[in-house]
Amino acid sequence: MDFIITKEQQRMQKAAREFLKAKYPSDFVREMEQDEKGFTTKLWRKMNELDWMALTVPEAYDGVGGGLLDLVLLLEEMGRACVLGPFFSTVVLGAFSIAEYGSETQKQAFLPKIANGKIRLTLALTEPETTRYDPMTVSTTARPHGENYRINGTKLFVQNASTADTLICAACTADQVSDKNGITLFLVDAKSSGIRMTPLKAIGGEKLYEVIFTDVDVPGDRILGRLNGGEAQLKNILDYAAICKCAEMVGGAEKVLEMAADYARERRQFGKPIGSFQSIQHHCANMLILLEGSRYITYKAAWMLENEGGDSREVAIAKAWVSDAYKKITALGHQVQGGAAFMEEHDMQLFSRRSAEAAVTFGDSAYHRNRIACSLGL
Repeated sequence: MDFIITKEQQRMQKAAREFLKAKYPSDFVREMEQDEKGFTTKLWRKMNELDWMALTVPEAYDGVGGGLLDLVLLLEEMGRACVLGPFFSTVVLGAFSIAEYGSETQKQAFLPKIANGKIRLTLALTEPETTRYDPMTVSTTARPHGENYRINGTKLFVQNASTADTLICAACTADQVSDKNGITLFLVDAKSSGIRMTPLKAIGGEKLYEVIFTDVDVPGDRILGRLNGGEAQLKNILDYAAICKCAEMVGGAEKVLEMAADYARERRQFGKPIGSFQSIQHHCANMLILLEGSRYITYKAAWMLENEGGDSREVAIAKAWVSDAYKKITALGHQVQGGAAFMEEHDMQLFSRRSAEAAVTFGDSAYHRNRIACSLGL
């Protein structure tokens, strides 16, 4: 197992950190939280000029041809800066899905446009009927209608749906609704007649939507992958997405530790820095222990996912661990920095809110612990 960061990857990560430090300060984060889209066209273009959208797109389709670890390193920097917008939904959920499962025609149609920043995508998966996270419970239906399929149903928590050009929609094509062996993924034009979107409030500032499909016609050649083959495809897509979300959390956790350590060195009480007190020292030490454990387990799972043909148990271990660790790190960050860190104007609340949101995205720690238990035959 080898996930040593190369000099080229180090340069890429350093350039990303410098770019985001200059272009994505915390004041801009707050502005984007209030913005309807959550990003600006100008910033999207600048990110595209850095080849971020092309990072994992194969070279044959105008991409850079980078691997999952390259993407993990970039997403760490985005997590440090609390980046909002459609990068994750387009590159992680969209580009990976098409590169992995798209036909050659679909790859030619979508991947170069993703790589050049011309289109944005997202995944429409979660159903309102589920009482807890269960991505394989799909009651949205897609029924044959002439040469097309007609989709009906409702999706919740669809990232950046209003700014997406294409929705990857999971629908049931089996006779029996919610049949896990009858899930099919469709590439749906987001401007299709019969699609209605309603914004939802999110604690972390993400732009999430309820998307209702009413008699939405989709051509048969817009099936992504195999008819009724969506369950296996989704498992792989969601494992990939979970590791990428872990990378964001690692980046955010690192920034929280830096903020807390800087404060502990500067804040004086009883005539000396509070960092000289053992309780504060142990808080910061525990934050570093949690951070390094999170980074290692994320890199390991990413390497295994890309090089060992996939390892869902390693992904589940990483997502469960990092979700809990990030919340613990932000809680300790608040403890070190005191009451001011709970104020809306303080940057700490940006990270504590995102830790709560990221922890449940693509399954919370309880969901992934259940996956781990199942892998043990329990």
